[in-house]
Amino acid sequence: MATVAHEVGIKKNYLTAIKEAIYEEMGLNPGLISIGEDIGILGGAFGVTEGLQAQYGTQRVIDAPISEAAIVGTAVGMALQGKAVMAEMQFIDFISCGFDQIVNNMATYHYRTAGEVALNVTLRGPAGAYGGGALYHSQMNEAWFAHSPGIKVVCPSTPSDAKGLMKTALRDPNPVLFYEIKELYRLRDIEEELPEGDVTVPFGQASVRRAGKDITLVSYGQTVYHCLKAADILAEQGLEAEIIDLRTLVPLDEESIKSSISKTNRVLVVNEAPKTCGFAGELVARINEIAFEHLDAPALRLTRMDTPVPWAKPLELFVLPSVNQIVELAQRLIRY
Repeated sequence: MATVAHEVGIKKNYLTAIKEAIYEEMGLNPGLISIGEDIGILGGAFGVTEGLQAQYGTQRVIDAPISEAAIVGTAVGMALQGKAVMAEMQFIDFISCGFDQIVNNMATYHYRTAGEVALNVTLRGPAGAYGGGALYHSQMNEAWFAHSPGIKVVCPSTPSDAKGLMKTALRDPNPVLFYEIKELYRLRDIEEELPEGDVTVPFGQASVRRAGKDITLVSYGQTVYHCLKAADILAEQGLEAEIIDLRTLVPLDEESIKSSISKTNRVLVVNEAPKTCGFAGELVARINEIAFEHLDAPALRLTRMDTPVPWAKPLELFVLPSVNQIVELAQRLIRY
């Protein structure tokens, strides 16, 4: 039977890190069930669950029909029976087909039972644009669920965070929505050695990816790397950008954001979801609430345009945030 073993000293990609976390947690928790479209025999559309069914059997790794509503509903039902459940959305775009089950059932159960019932369900799936997936395979719809009390929302940018946060999610007694950035799955530039042992990453703690004193760039997921590239360009001009990778949106690490802004006095929020009612707008509002006295310039956001993601590459790149746009807005804020 196939296994996934942690190899010391070997750099792993983002996808392998997630795979390792799921394999390890399935081994540690006999009550953990995995369910999704094609996750068994096929091993998932991207290979995240490759070999999982061979290792743990068809009773624990379940190939579901093409119905996200059925997948989430089944996950909720199994969680009510005391199981922990990992439910895969083949693409996060199609999570909308299970929206009612998520926001009206899964998210609310703990509250409406006065804390007596907890649903250990992790919904995970590939998300994000820049890869030519067009409008049905490129979405970042995290704001829908950040708006629904009762759901934790996670979006890692590095392999080690992807593994550690996935392990934390699968152990959390309440629902977690886990956004995996598919353009990062096999990106060689970000491969890294994963920590040895049973290492988890706590929710609600941001990471400072780069220290700086002139401006704070707040991001998560793929756009963290856009910010890092922009910071390199700014550094050539003698400007130092500090980069905060949120890692989890709910719960949100407000203290790390405030601490950075108190040092830089300027902030730009970058994400690839649409502008209107997107999570970037929430971040700007929170910043004005917690750090207004530290700001020497308006808190700004850079997002995708309010349009579906086009298929044609030039148009896709036109509507999405770019490194050059980050540089230009950062320069503008520093000069303000």
